[in-house]
Amino acid sequence: MDGSIFIGTWWSLVPPLLAIILAFVTKEVYSSLFIGITVGALLYTGFAPWETINTIFEVMKENMNLNILIFDVMLGMIIVLMAKSGGSAAYGRWAGKRIHSKKQASLATMGLGVLIFVDDYFNCLTVGSVMRPVTDQYKVSRAKLAYLIDSTAAPVCIIAPISSWAAAVNSYVPEDAGITGFQLFLRTIPYNLYALLTLTMVFLIIMMSFDFGQMKIHEANAAKGDLFTSGAEEFESVEEESANATGGSVMDLVLPVLVLIVTAVAGMIYTGYLGGATNVIDAFAGCDAEVSLIFSTFVTVLFMFVLYLPRKVVTFKGFMDGFVEGFRLMIPAVAILIFAWTLKGMGDVLGIAAFVGGIVDANTSANVILPAIMFLVAIFLAFSTGTSWGTFAILVPIVTAMFNNGNNLEMMIIAVSAVLAGAVCGDHVSPISDTTVMSSAGAQSNHINHVSTQMQYAAVVAVVCFIGYIIAGLTQSWWITLGISLVILIAILFLLKKRSDQTKIVSAGAVKNG
Repeated sequence: MDGSIFIGTWWSLVPPLLAIILAFVTKEVYSSLFIGITVGALLYTGFAPWETINTIFEVMKENMNLNILIFDVMLGMIIVLMAKSGGSAAYGRWAGKRIHSKKQASLATMGLGVLIFVDDYFNCLTVGSVMRPVTDQYKVSRAKLAYLIDSTAAPVCIIAPISSWAAAVNSYVPEDAGITGFQLFLRTIPYNLYALLTLTMVFLIIMMSFDFGQMKIHEANAAKGDLFTSGAEEFESVEEESANATGGSVMDLVLPVLVLIVTAVAGMIYTGYLGGATNVIDAFAGCDAEVSLIFSTFVTVLFMFVLYLPRKVVTFKGFMDGFVEGFRLMIPAVAILIFAWTLKGMGDVLGIAAFVGGIVDANTSANVILPAIMFLVAIFLAFSTGTSWGTFAILVPIVTAMFNNGNNLEMMIIAVSAVLAGAVCGDHVSPISDTTVMSSAGAQSNHINHVSTQMQYAAVVAVVCFIGYIIAGLTQSWWITLGISLVILIAILFLLKKRSDQTKIVSAGAVKNG
């Protein structure tokens, strides 16, 4: 059979959708991803056995991002060494004296997530390693911690002008769009409803002290001492290491984290200047984020060697063992990332971008409902492929081209904002998204637990955003759009809170009568 009959058609959607459905049905992500990859290879090769196997490994090799894998393993080593030194435990004790409630622990996690805005990968793993001892102390479930991390990673990066995400968006805007990439990015910020409303929802959920859906079950279990609900066995060794470490101080965690942050930012600026930048903004726009992150983790490991060994908080053998243990810690994240990248690559060779792009070109025009349509298309594409940046690359040039080189600039800005918002939303609810995987790894939460709980929260925001983009198309006013959207979101959350409180009253009455 000729596999070309499947390329650039709706068949290109089958592998990612099959993998996602299987992941939710079976609760097992590795086999689900591999089945999706295999089905994609079979379609591409016309069901030829030898070519299918060869295609799987060729696509895997071409789409594997070695820089990110090195960064993951090095950061895993840093997390393990922090535990071995007693720094994580000491920080937990120190923060416990200053943070006195579950609400404060959650707010501190959100605050740190907002502060680390330069890169989402860096955000996910750093916030998790720093705040996990504190949130554990106040019985925040790992699924909730993963949600707090994920919801202050990409949503913050996509509205931060100095970030790797801003650089990516800049690069996808054509020169004849009628506006520079950086100017367009700045103009999209007040219209980026998913990012702004997600951050608002995280804050309100914390302040109102309530949860709903699957998250409510995880939080109830955490209150009884079960932080994981399921998947605890994946992380037991590191938890025991941290619990058994008695030496070390708060500085054994804080100083390495500061070195990590400073060197990452410095690396991004430096690589940007190497690329020809003449100022800091241009440097961030043209930086090599991946190389900068590897540089920062390498420098941090060397710094930890000098910090720990002379004081004997970690032995030389223990330090060297930290590399292998860090690798072991990151194996679940690394495996999922490799499979997710391969599945994305399979979608590329099957022409999923051309198929979706063709539909968009054929069925949309510059009218008032275009932003809402683009928001849905971006969600679907990011959900299916597991990539925000890939979605930007496909849809941003299409949207800018619809407006004939800057014609009706405000509507073009709104439509691009909808693409950026939809891409982050789709990325958030996709189990094959690398940032979602990173958030699970940072929180040391079972991956499917994180996806299933976050999806319900993201769905609430997505519905409000869809309404908001219809309003934006009609009014072309960011403050009217954002204002009405915020009111709708707050109203929904208060209704959910009221329903949750009524359920508690009914349950308490049933127990009392029983």
